Amino acid sequence: MSGTGPVPPRGTVRLPDRAEGAPLGPAWSVTPPLVWTVAAGLAVLVLGVLGGRPDVAALGAPCVLGAVWALWARPRGSVWADVVPTAEGRSGAELTAEVRLTAPVGTEAVRVRVSRPGHGATEALVHVPLTRTLGVAAASVRTGPQDLFRVERQGVGPGGLVVGPVDEEPPSVVLVLPTARSVADLPLPTRLRGLSGQHESRRAGDGGGLRDIHPFQPGDTLRRIDWRATARRSPRLEQLYVRRTLALAEAVVTLVVDSRDEVGPDPRTWSGMRAIRPDDATSLDLARQAAATVAQGFLAAGDRVGVEDLGVRRRALRPGAGRRQLDRVVHQLALLRPEGDPARRVRPPHLTTGSLVVLFSTFLDPEAAELARTWRRAGHRVVAVDVLPRLRVRALDQRERVALRMVQIERSDRLDDVVAAGAELVRWADDDASARLQAFARLSHRRPGPGVG
Repeated sequence: MSGTGPVPPRGTVRLPDRAEGAPLGPAWSVTPPLVWTVAAGLAVLVLGVLGGRPDVAALGAPCVLGAVWALWARPRGSVWADVVPTAEGRSGAELTAEVRLTAPVGTEAVRVRVSRPGHGATEALVHVPLTRTLGVAAASVRTGPQDLFRVERQGVGPGGLVVGPVDEEPPSVVLVLPTARSVADLPLPTRLRGLSGQHESRRAGDGGGLRDIHPFQPGDTLRRIDWRATARRSPRLEQLYVRRTLALAEAVVTLVVDSRDEVGPDPRTWSGMRAIRPDDATSLDLARQAAATVAQGFLAAGDRVGVEDLGVRRRALRPGAGRRQLDRVVHQLALLRPEGDPARRVRPPHLTTGSLVVLFSTFLDPEAAELARTWRRAGHRVVAVDVLPRLRVRALDQRERVALRMVQIERSDRLDDVVAAGAELVRWADDDASARLQAFARLSHRRPGPGVG
């Protein structure tokens, strides 16, 4: 880029410029104002010459010379644009990106039109001194793979006398990560595993609360002797008594997400003939948010979390712990989407013994409910999370209302069977979803040795 141009802002990627030795593109086209300027200038010039009026001819000469100069020095090539998503725009309720423009030498301004599916287009005329970076943002309630921004641009020469070709930058696909809620407490599985963690099991060990007072046995350390209990129970010290504590253990949680269907709050879109509105959160968006919330809560407590997908079998994520596991889980959840007609499972996914199963589904078909009952018979604790959005039924006609009523009756019976099998039900679209999870957590903490049935 020539040294006479302004220095781009720090941190801006410098794109190649066609004015810096790159192959020149087509010359810019003229506009109606340039044609009228030339015509008016020639008319005044001819009238001045024919009438013997040099002063009148002098008025038309600058218009003609300016138009000729604009034609001779008009820029060549196109305006380049690059849409770069920002890091903070890949999660949350807003998509943000940077539009980096690079214009040929001689460009006075660039006409930019930015649009996104489901949003209105925004047009602006911006001054681009060779390079410029613009920030764009759009509100979004959707997660997963999303189209970013479509950018159309056109260069404008000095005075608007010449314009460049109209170029279009197709929208790139960005992966929007789900944002987790905050939950005070979560239920625990029926069986805790391992010799570490933050939950008290009913086994004797180190780290937990008081289990009992027991006579001294080989293997007990001297620092565990409770001298007050010994003095009370054996004044002559015939028998020493030690304090035994509960061992700490960890929970193993498997998040099972049903990605076979993605439905919106409008039942008329369930058939696939109508598109879901971009400002409507789908069932899969709610499932991603709910699963991210549960994963964040358990991983913060030092437990292990894995992910299973009922739609595609290759998306299984083994249980793990730590901050990096949370990043893997959130990224895995963002990739979940329906892929064709999934094959029916012959047997349920294999789970770790004694793990807590959190099933996220709309329960519009019987397969997820059958899997929940199978896991309950196997001894797992199952929490069924209903991720069907709140429905809008005002625009439905009589036939559509009857069809929806039949679907709701079948779905209600299916959920009642799941609860009758021993699973716990949470409707994520309700306002009390977090409170119900905390109520289930209190049930598991009520007995001695939390999480032990």
